[in-house]
Amino acid sequence: MPTSSRGSSGRRTAGTSGDAGHPPNAPTRQPAPPHGAEPSRLRLARRAVWVCGLAAIVSMIALGLVAADWYFALPEDAQPQYVGRSACIDCHQAQHAAYEGSHHDLAMDRATEATVLGDFNDAELEHHGIRSRMFRRDGKFFVHTEGPDGQMADFEVKYVFGVDPLQQYLVEFDRPADMPPHEVARLQVLRISWDTRNKRWFHLDPPDVRQRLDPADELHWTGLAQRWNTMCADCHSTNLQRNYDVQRGQYRTTWSEIDVSCEACHGPGSLHVQLARSKWLFWDRRRGYALARLKQASNWPQVQACAPCHSRRRVLAEGYQAGCNYYDYFANELLSAGTYHADGQILDEVYELGSFLQSKMFHKNIRCTDCHDPHSLKLKHPGNQVCTSCHQHPAGKYDGAIHHRHADGSPGAQCVNCHMPQTTYMELDPRRDHSLRVPRPDLSVQLGTPNACTGCHLRDAVLPGAAVVGASKGQGASAESSAWRQRDDLKEYADWLAAARRGDEVARARLAEVDRWADATVQRWYGQKRRAEKHFAVALTAAREMRSGADAALRELLADRQQPAIARATAALELAAWLEGSRDNHAALLNALSDQDPQVRAAAVLTLAQDASPPVVSALAGLLRDPTRLVRTEAARALALSGGANQLGPDERAAFHQALKECLAAAQADRDRAAGHLTLGILYESLGQGEQAEEAYRTAIRVEPRSIGPRTNLAALYDRRWQQAQQQALALVQSGERQRAEETLAALGDLPLWIVQLREEELSLLERDALLAPDNAVIQGRLGLARYLGGWHKEAEAALRTAALLAPRDPEPLFRLAIYYRDTGRPLWAAELARQLVALRPASPTFAQLAAELAEGGMPPDRRP
Repeated sequence: MPTSSRGSSGRRTAGTSGDAGHPPNAPTRQPAPPHGAEPSRLRLARRAVWVCGLAAIVSMIALGLVAADWYFALPEDAQPQYVGRSACIDCHQAQHAAYEGSHHDLAMDRATEATVLGDFNDAELEHHGIRSRMFRRDGKFFVHTEGPDGQMADFEVKYVFGVDPLQQYLVEFDRPADMPPHEVARLQVLRISWDTRNKRWFHLDPPDVRQRLDPADELHWTGLAQRWNTMCADCHSTNLQRNYDVQRGQYRTTWSEIDVSCEACHGPGSLHVQLARSKWLFWDRRRGYALARLKQASNWPQVQACAPCHSRRRVLAEGYQAGCNYYDYFANELLSAGTYHADGQILDEVYELGSFLQSKMFHKNIRCTDCHDPHSLKLKHPGNQVCTSCHQHPAGKYDGAIHHRHADGSPGAQCVNCHMPQTTYMELDPRRDHSLRVPRPDLSVQLGTPNACTGCHLRDAVLPGAAVVGASKGQGASAESSAWRQRDDLKEYADWLAAARRGDEVARARLAEVDRWADATVQRWYGQKRRAEKHFAVALTAAREMRSGADAALRELLADRQQPAIARATAALELAAWLEGSRDNHAALLNALSDQDPQVRAAAVLTLAQDASPPVVSALAGLLRDPTRLVRTEAARALALSGGANQLGPDERAAFHQALKECLAAAQADRDRAAGHLTLGILYESLGQGEQAEEAYRTAIRVEPRSIGPRTNLAALYDRRWQQAQQQALALVQSGERQRAEETLAALGDLPLWIVQLREEELSLLERDALLAPDNAVIQGRLGLARYLGGWHKEAEAALRTAALLAPRDPEPLFRLAIYYRDTGRPLWAAELARQLVALRPASPTFAQLAAELAEGGMPPDRRP
């Protein structure tokens, strides 16, 4: 039994057993604290609550500030400005280090000791009888050569252009004394150029021109074709503003940076710099980094940032900046006969975009920077690693003889030589075809298109494996005595192809021979596994050669969404020659107006431009609000030219006028060229605005005096005005108002003399062009019409017949010649041509009607035209 202890009062002490009010082990009551005091635990708890509350308040304030920092963005109307690369370097030193010394960095510069690479120590160059001298004077660089007046003179080099493989030199003309230093007048690019690799001067002749140029020729170094402001400036400087004053005929060109700098690709950077230097936690919630968004899931944003300077295109609007939609500012060249081979390989200097748009790489979302470093512009890997960095299938599948069938280390073992064959432009600048194609010698045999195999083996005395495939006399050892071996004038594959197009039989025979060998070799290598997919080249070749049934092939190509859009758009343009009277072709083009690619929609609009039928007008009206400016402006132009705008409803007319404003602005974008003003004049005429049309034609003549076209249109405008006046005068005479009739004609002054003068001037210009391009059927046809209008009937017949002979399957020259024979009293000759026209285009009601009118009588065989 537990013992108990007693206190002084005799009560049990706390914690002892036997207390009825407290069970064993129960806590005892603590004595009450003194008045005004709290236990330390409660005090700590209350303090914790206070701290937590304060922290919550601070957190809420902080969150509010963070939210506010995120929410409050740059003003919606804030416009970025160009600030220059100096604002970028601090944060982007690695990128700037890579950029320094790149082709973009050295695209253009002022002529100084550091930038001029050519030998100006009294070096001389003689070319076509002109001896030019490059020298220095007073610390400046000069070239003594033939000037615009045909006299030898000294010209100061103000700027250098490019760095590798050649450097060109620019001379300034027409600079007024009061022009500010930051403005540039007309610059002309000397054809005397410096080969930076071989350290020599050479004369950069125009393509296919190997003769002395007249100083009045626009191809002369002082002519339009060598004018920096017009031909080069946009792509060699940043934020270039051409600033051409049409009335004064004067340039006041400016730039923010003389070369291709950061903002040329990323867009103006002032807002980005403002955000980067601010104390804000976030970038702008609407604009992000406030630069062009080049890194997106699709490759198109980046590709179109490069496209304006790496494409052959026409300008739709001024003010392009990186991040803008390419087709709101440009229309790229399609696969036309003068610029691309029928299979899409490069022919003329078309740069890279048009080729890349054809490639499977583009359609598999590959972008420029997958191969090229965007700042140094160098390839990201050496040699074949550029390709095998992505094509990493089992070891050696692609980078080995099992794939390329050539000895390792040989030119044939390099991916680019087979899949990106090169063509040399500007005498010594090789450019690779970016369509990244599989060589197709079978198409070469069938259609005459190029292939990489023939390009490499064209001059082989013994074709590899020729005995295996059965060499003919032209192959193997006997080829040493062939005529082709003597053709030292044909330096590279492109020269052979050009010679063959001109009718050079030696070149044709050799190309055909090697094409057959290449086709047989590829067949031997791959047999049934040979890749020979259906190619758009078949349809385009048929169209170019005006073959029967070509329109059906074009329709099939146009509808095939597996084919590149640029090829399908080309098919839409080619269908113009088969449009009249064909419901199938008409329906195919109407369907193409809803295509997802703006190239195809715009091409279909162009082909339907003269059609004012209700279905076409209705379809075009729907495109006046197209999201792409290219399509909107083409739709407005088509409706204006065809007169279809008169059929539009009130809402449609509002959209038409808005799109027409864009269309007129597009025509003025190249205001220093005649073509834009000529287009304006044609539009004004179609809208019934004769005075504006007259002014546009006159401006075109003033801006580019030696251009063909404006004088013809202005003379036709005056001719119609004169005929209307004559009709009014005749009506007045018949009503007895002879005095008013005389006043009506007198009000037009010397208009008939102006008509004669304009047509004589145009005829002279056409005669010039016909001499320069005697094989051009279009020029010969226009020359024939100009001669006829000038009263030179015999000479007109010669030109019209030449045009028909140059393009025997093109109905246009034949139709013009038939009309000429009909109107000059030779209906039998005209009837024979009309029958040929009906055979070429059985569905054409125009040709059928002409044939019916001329069906009377026959024509002796010995009198056929």
